[in-house]
Amino acid sequence: MRAWDDSEAAVRKAAERRAEEHEERRKALDEQGIELDPVTPSGTHRHGDLEHASDHAHPHAHSGPGERPVTGIVGAGSVGLALGVALSRAGWPVGAVASRDDARRERFRSLVPGCRAFHEAAALVDDVELVILAVPDDVVPPLAQSLRLYAGQAIVHTSGLLGAEVLRPSMAAGTQAGGFHPLVAFADLDRALAALKGATIAIEGDDELAAHLADMADAIGGSPVRLAPGTKAAYHAAAVLAAGGVTSLLDTIREIAGVVGLDEEGALRIYLPLVRQTLANAEALGIMAALTGPATRGDAGTVRTHLAMLGSRAPSTLPVYRALAERSVEIAAARRALAPEAEERLRRALAGDP
Repeated sequence: MRAWDDSEAAVRKAAERRAEEHEERRKALDEQGIELDPVTPSGTHRHGDLEHASDHAHPHAHSGPGERPVTGIVGAGSVGLALGVALSRAGWPVGAVASRDDARRERFRSLVPGCRAFHEAAALVDDVELVILAVPDDVVPPLAQSLRLYAGQAIVHTSGLLGAEVLRPSMAAGTQAGGFHPLVAFADLDRALAALKGATIAIEGDDELAAHLADMADAIGGSPVRLAPGTKAAYHAAAVLAAGGVTSLLDTIREIAGVVGLDEEGALRIYLPLVRQTLANAEALGIMAALTGPATRGDAGTVRTHLAMLGSRAPSTLPVYRALAERSVEIAAARRALAPEAEERLRRALAGDP
């Protein structure tokens, strides 16, 4: 990012421009009777939840040549918190967080020493060089439109689906935009931090920004990759199935196991070992060779019995079972495990034909 190599003159010029714009905003708000950054009796002024001396000029943060950028994270949910903690522990400077959720904001600040906290994302921009938007996909475009970068700054989002182009509304001359998506299930902080070690992290941006994002990925133990243009949606769809899709399958198994009288704990205790064995087989033998079950044997009668039972005892699971069984037939046929007539019987059974 160009901020690393800016001259002192450029920094002063940027600070002066920020001060001018800040004063213009202040005057506009004063006309409406709204006080911006009210001065406290101690001679400080407040940014978000914190107070700073009132005689400084923006931006607060400016790293020297070769130093890592002071980074701010917008969003203190599961992704933002994990990234903030991981980066901080790796020695990466995390200077600020912005979140409208008071509890999340305070937890972030308690786990990332020296981090400033803000209620609004726009206030964070003045304090950092690299802005990370760790928010849901649908929030990224409108949030980008509400922000405005200054020359030398960069902004990235953590979406696995969206491209960097959605960040253009926030950009100005001399700014950069990109993506930083860790392929990790952020369900629990400690587990996510452990999973970041060795995790694939998809990065996006021009060569200069990509180099800094690769350094950031390396710092937290990840493996950075750059996706081919136009493939991000496919990459993300596969990721969704690998995480949420597997969870949905486990929930389907749980519901069917309920017919047997098993609760969630019992279902997981019985069926998770089989899931783990299947994953190990896929890793060792390949996906096709790991397939087992009625589709590999041509057991159309078994499939019909399953469909009838599910239709009467667990009807909401029928679409999942049928879709996966159809895929299993395709895999079995592709590996030549089925005679043509056996394949046809299975397809008729799944279609409900006699």
